[in-house]
Amino acid sequence: MYAVTPQFLQTLTTSHSMVTRVDVHYAGALLKSDIPIADGSVTIDRGSKIRRTISLTVSDPKLLPWRSIDPLAVYGQTLVVRRGIRYSNGLEETVPLGTFRIDEPQGDVHLGPVTLTGKSSECYIIDDKFLTPKSTRGYANCVDAITALIRETLPDAVVVNATSGGRNPSVAVKNWDANSDRWDAVQQIALSMQADIYVDALDRFVITDVPEVLASRVVWDIAEGEGGTLMSASRQMSRTAVYNAVVASGENSASNSAPVSAIAYDDSPSSPTRWGGPFGRVPKFISSALWTTVGACQAAARYALFDAVAPNISTSIDAVPNPALEGGDCLRISYAGRRELFILQSATIPLTADGTFSVGLRGGKEDTS
Repeated sequence: MYAVTPQFLQTLTTSHSMVTRVDVHYAGALLKSDIPIADGSVTIDRGSKIRRTISLTVSDPKLLPWRSIDPLAVYGQTLVVRRGIRYSNGLEETVPLGTFRIDEPQGDVHLGPVTLTGKSSECYIIDDKFLTPKSTRGYANCVDAITALIRETLPDAVVVNATSGGRNPSVAVKNWDANSDRWDAVQQIALSMQADIYVDALDRFVITDVPEVLASRVVWDIAEGEGGTLMSASRQMSRTAVYNAVVASGENSASNSAPVSAIAYDDSPSSPTRWGGPFGRVPKFISSALWTTVGACQAAARYALFDAVAPNISTSIDAVPNPALEGGDCLRISYAGRRELFILQSATIPLTADGTFSVGLRGGKEDTS
């Protein structure tokens, strides 16, 4: 969760005035400040290649772009978005919701409104496919390789290694053909170090550990009843895409390594999806040329097992918006006489006071603290 004051979190649970600010930037400079919006939302999704997207409705038809240099044109203009609180003394506290490249503005030329969508900075890396074959050869470690691939597209990109202990193993030799997806290559290298990579609200490329419910610090409580922020909740169980073993294999002809593999099982006696239990045996197979040792395969299999098991229970809630939340945050939900811990999988944050804050959660575990 983005760092906010205790007053901010306390005020969220009471009646308050919200503020939203959307500025347009171009080539590193402010092009137009505080554009008028009629509606909109920012969506955060851990399951998407592009972590943050925006949908926006602008009330002024004069902002419909005609020229390439107009504020809402699609030639490199970006939206920098914030949402927050105006306190009773008139002071404001806001948090960033992201920086978004503008896509597809449209609207009635006379009446408006202007509607548009936007994407966080992963989109630049996705668009910039390799013009010639590319290799990790020559890079000392995973973070160096990731940083180089990103900065070939965005020279000023900030890359943050937020893994536990600043983990940064050496990178195996891997080759990609021309026309290969650059962002897929970045994600493959992150996966080889058992990490996620995404663009955060500050427009930084963040390399981070996969979140685990029971090992994560709770950053926000959502409860029903008086003084709570929960409005509604629904719960679902599904076998779809649920696995209880992961087989990871690696074969790398570029480094003349022998094929290797390893298996991670859901072997907890108390797990309802445990391997060999009533749930059955449902293995998932993954592979990467960047895994060149049994140890690397074993680590990758253990890493993938969390997401393989987690979808068994999912919960969706509507609550009072907390714009400071980030995908992967650990939340405590108190409802229906229960307290459970979840990882925030997705969220839609409204940019107007009448919008709905919808949250998708995964990996529900009983809170026994």
